Amino acid sequence: MSGHSKWANIKRKKGINDKIKANVFAKMSHLITISVIEGGGITDPDNNVRLRLAIDKAKAANMPKENIKRAIEKGFGPNRAMLKEVIYEGFGPYGVFLLIVSTTDNSNRTSSEIRNMLEKNSGKLGTPGSVAYMFKKCAFVSFMKSEVNEEAVFKVGEELQAFNIDEDDSHFFVFFPFSNFGLLKAHLNNIKYEVAEVDYLPTMPISLDSPEKEQKILDFVEALESLDEVQRVYTNLE
Repeated sequence: MSGHSKWANIKRKKGINDKIKANVFAKMSHLITISVIEGGGITDPDNNVRLRLAIDKAKAANMPKENIKRAIEKGFGPNRAMLKEVIYEGFGPYGVFLLIVSTTDNSNRTSSEIRNMLEKNSGKLGTPGSVAYMFKKCAFVSFMKSEVNEEAVFKVGEELQAFNIDEDDSHFFVFFPFSNFGLLKAHLNNIKYEVAEVDYLPTMPISLDSPEKEQKILDFVEALESLDEVQRVYTNLE
């Protein structure tokens, strides 16, 4: 097992940090609503895998049930919110590539906010296709070692056609084709997972020559993710 343990650990820690941000409920609400909209208005989590995973993430962030219900209601009917998912591509300091996933009802406003943040940090917004080719869209699921054994994780990975299974001291990480994302529930076999979501892995990750530079990139990513309409930022930093 090798290849992404450091990356996955950083990602998990970032997920924990997200929970303490002041705008976390707004982000979760957008995520739930867009899951209903892009799921064709399906409000039943058992028939909309993206919605189910969004609700799981909201519950993990201690989002109240009423907030979840309102977010679902905004995703269907004649008065549904006009949210859409937009992925922006950019360049950060030290030649780091960025994929910035947002949910927005005004892409011009969002792109302006992202552009300003990039330019303030020696970066710039790219054109469509300038960065995306350097990332592989996939799916990701993690398991706590205290909840599941290695054999069960490998069985799930085999059934999902995983291309990488990794681990750190406390977790197993399974990366598998995005086309199999909807099959996750069917292959879990009642195994409890911690996180499951869409992911973008860099096809050619880069390393920086100092911890200070790495920290600057991590701080920059956190600043981008603090923007109200930014859901997640992916980089090619190893």
